[in-house]
Amino acid sequence: MDNPGSTIISQLGAGSGVDFGKLASDLSDATYAFQRGTLEARNETLSAQISSASLLRSTLTGLASALGDRVRGGDLAPRAVLGNSSIANVSTTPGVTPRQSYTLEVTQLAQSQTLALPAYNSGDAPVGEGTLTFRFGSVDGVSFAEDTARTPLAVSVSDTDTLTSLAAKINAEAGGALNAYVAQGDAGAQLLIKGKDGEASGFVIETASAAGSPTDAPGDLTYLAWSPGSDTGELRADARDALFAFDSVARSSPTNRVTGLPEGISLDLTGTNAGAPTSLAFANDLGAVSAVMSDFVSALNDLAGLLNEEAAALGGTLGSDAGARELKRDLARLTSETVMPTATPGEPATLADLGLRITREGTFELDTERLSQTLADSPDAAAAMFTTGPFGIFATIDSLARENTRRGDPGSLGGSVVRYEDRIERNEERLARIAEDQENLRARLTSTFVDAERRIAASQTTLSFLQQQIEAWNGSNN
Repeated sequence: MDNPGSTIISQLGAGSGVDFGKLASDLSDATYAFQRGTLEARNETLSAQISSASLLRSTLTGLASALGDRVRGGDLAPRAVLGNSSIANVSTTPGVTPRQSYTLEVTQLAQSQTLALPAYNSGDAPVGEGTLTFRFGSVDGVSFAEDTARTPLAVSVSDTDTLTSLAAKINAEAGGALNAYVAQGDAGAQLLIKGKDGEASGFVIETASAAGSPTDAPGDLTYLAWSPGSDTGELRADARDALFAFDSVARSSPTNRVTGLPEGISLDLTGTNAGAPTSLAFANDLGAVSAVMSDFVSALNDLAGLLNEEAAALGGTLGSDAGARELKRDLARLTSETVMPTATPGEPATLADLGLRITREGTFELDTERLSQTLADSPDAAAAMFTTGPFGIFATIDSLARENTRRGDPGSLGGSVVRYEDRIERNEERLARIAEDQENLRARLTSTFVDAERRIAASQTTLSFLQQQIEAWNGSNN
């Protein structure tokens, strides 16, 4: 945008030869340059402090999160010990530590109904027009008890459908309740249909042929009808529930995935042991405790090293920051802090009991001898320190991380970030006022210079007139 004052001066002829418009801009800029530069430099420093505090805060939060993951579902999760490992895979709910022992006897695995319908010459053979209806329920010997709460599945079959296209239609319309495919075997092409696991997921097949005179032969849809009373070998597997006894109590499940057991236990049944119940217990993996403590010490040293760098008294971005100083104090007393206030006398209650200590140089290290002694003397109490409950190592680090994210606490890293953000905001407001004052000064100077230029131009005009008059007088005298 052109400077209005410069335009006016140009129109007046700029008799003085001085660019007063540029002079006004330069003078106003120089007047406020120091204030503006000081505030901008402060904002750069504040931005760096926000970045450093945020980095420390995120590092601490990441440490707490990683520790929580290890405790909930990683190598610190309780390890199931099943006497007969071939009958089930055992899992537990994250955050829940089973303490009891149980018995398990599996007498029957859940399975799905499987039909291998009569053979055709090939998968491209036509199956005949009409409707194929599946009804769901329980198949028992030669009887079928329909589950009337389930809607039958009706599949429309056109006169161009083949065995292969019919299988695709069944899969598309069954919504996962059935799975059909064509198997090419020694007897020819057969339509195999499987239901879902569980006794109530059995099914029968009814046909409504569009042929004028239906025949029970390939090419007529009646050929694919099936019921338990007319079975001639098509039923290859019947639908069953899983049957098992957990702690001697008989139970059943429509699938081999069993949930809802005590202490958050879940089972994936894989085999049977009828008449030979096996034991199920849970043991703490003490070797994993040592591994986690070693990783924990390394992570603490990473955090402490970053903190020492960012909060160094000389040259540190956060050298005088209250939140950084408080975090240093928190880390310094971490080894002696009681993390298990419910521990009985003689049981481990501090991180020092698990071998954590601080060297003279201010770094963390693991006292493996003390850790080993604690694990030998109090294995269960040591393992209890690695839970997601209100006490323990995770609760302590998680609380420390949360404290440093609180923006309302002036003594935390979160409070430091808020404080620096507020200062930047105030500085930006001051910069805006400076820009406004600078523009007002430039306008005043421009106006003053325009008036001066106008007076100079008028003076030059008067001088020129007088010179002409003097020259005229001198000429007349000659």
